[in-house]
Amino acid sequence: MSRNLQKITPLQVELVAPREQLGFFDQQSMTLPKEMTPLEVWTEMMADPLPFMATAFKIRDAIAARFGVKRIGGFSGKEPGFIQVGDKLDFFLVETLSDTVMSLSERDKHLDVLTCVTCTENTLMITSSVKVHNWFGRLYMLPVAPAHRLIVRVMLGRFRRKLADAA
Repeated sequence: MSRNLQKITPLQVELVAPREQLGFFDQQSMTLPKEMTPLEVWTEMMADPLPFMATAFKIRDAIAARFGVKRIGGFSGKEPGFIQVGDKLDFFLVETLSDTVMSLSERDKHLDVLTCVTCTENTLMITSSVKVHNWFGRLYMLPVAPAHRLIVRVMLGRFRRKLADAA
């Protein structure tokens, strides 16, 4: 594994750092009606981003850029095509990619973020972990942490309905 990722077994979940070092941790799951790979799940979920996300990312980028944080632009909704470890999925770096686990990271001087998408035994689990490096990272996470939890919950609900409609 790259960059000191911490692996938790048997759930096949990766964290950006040991749990006790995390400034944020969120794990949500749902049952999949069919077997899917993490990349298939990601592609399906991101094909139709939440309507307010583009605006939220624009606001995030405008504020964060004033503190030397790079702009990330948000989710494009584009079909990713062939992806391998080391490639980018929108603003995320693909750290791990297999039929059951995909880990995506974004790192800067303020915090390290890792989102791990795990698909095993018809269960989809999305685990997000953040290691905060300084006061700005802590300040940044105050509004982002609750928003992130809500956004993932809403996205999983939309995905569940999309899969049910397709069945």
